[in-house]
Amino acid sequence: MFSSDSGTLTQLWDGLIQFLAQGLTGAAWWQVLLVALVLTHITIASVTIYLHRHSAHRSLDLHPIASHFFRFWLWMTTGMVTKEWTAIHRKHHAKCEHEGDPHSPHIFGIKKVFYEGAELYRAEAKNAETMERYGHNTPNDWIEKHLYTGHSRLGVSLMLIIDVALFGVLGVAVWALQMAWIPITAAGVINGIGHWWGYRNFEATDASTNVSPWGILIGGEELHNNHHTYPTSAKLSVKPYEFDIGWMYITMMKSVGLASVKKVPPKMAYGAVRPVADEKTLEAIIANRYEVMAGYAREMRAACKQELQALKQRRGDATVLQAARRWLHRDDDKVPANVKAQLAQVRAEHPVLDKMVTMREELRALWSSTNATREQLAVDLQAWCRRAEESGIAALRDFSIRLRSAHA
Repeated sequence: MFSSDSGTLTQLWDGLIQFLAQGLTGAAWWQVLLVALVLTHITIASVTIYLHRHSAHRSLDLHPIASHFFRFWLWMTTGMVTKEWTAIHRKHHAKCEHEGDPHSPHIFGIKKVFYEGAELYRAEAKNAETMERYGHNTPNDWIEKHLYTGHSRLGVSLMLIIDVALFGVLGVAVWALQMAWIPITAAGVINGIGHWWGYRNFEATDASTNVSPWGILIGGEELHNNHHTYPTSAKLSVKPYEFDIGWMYITMMKSVGLASVKKVPPKMAYGAVRPVADEKTLEAIIANRYEVMAGYAREMRAACKQELQALKQRRGDATVLQAARRWLHRDDDKVPANVKAQLAQVRAEHPVLDKMVTMREELRALWSSTNATREQLAVDLQAWCRRAEESGIAALRDFSIRLRSAHA
């Protein structure tokens, strides 16, 4: 009798040890790792598609089935509340890089945002004024009030139980990875590095950058400069070599009726070259001003390259031009103070580049002006094109002719 009871206890103990070691699935460590990566990727997709593109910017509408799945998943894997995330992100765009921005590295410092971005989020979530002003049109139904918002910690606790049940002790590591994933990738990488380091397709009014041209790991959010340029676009990639995996998922959801896209980045259209730039040309330029200025930047870089080649042929000193070429096409407020003297020297020594910088500012004034009438702006555009084509600078001439072929 005693031996039988002892054997039963031993079996129970062995079963408990095996459960703790492997959980209900009995998965190997590498299988657990793969599942963890899939789970965190679903969380990233939920943030970028539901919280960011749908809730904060209204760039797409989601079917109630998709919308509620994302809410439920985020409740279990992050504990984030839709209204809080939406309000904080909208305030970030409204105050970007200025006092009041909840998580700008140019306000708080890159180390603070990268390492303590989640703490900045939680602090702002307690700001009742932010919630009231920026948290409109977010879920306010019974389940949101009584479960998702009212018991936000219950979801992540449930996720811990599920992970341990499925994978045993390794489930704790899976859960820890899930809990850290958004604070590291979204709060740290995107909110921090995405406003500090990377490349820029467009001279957006803030310091946003594209961290990588391939938006896979963070759901397409890596293309942060593109997003700040066109914040209401459901698609974050704009160049042929860029990839937004979040947009791929949205396209798949759209094909089965789970999503409806409201807006994508504008694309300049070209046709026959008009004899003179008119109001339609002006309309196209203003609607696509970021693309226009990106094209102008390419022409400036090409002109810099030609000036460098000419200097080398004359065996002149190209050191200053080589150092300044990175910044000539940038807006003045984005140029580091220690570079401005070099830019001034380059402009003084290279009339072609000086002319191109001057005319870039004149071109930008077409959509910056608040007093001029539409008719006057069209006249100003015609005058700009005439000066560009008579400048004797091939890059300016070609750019102007291309502008005259633009239409909305």
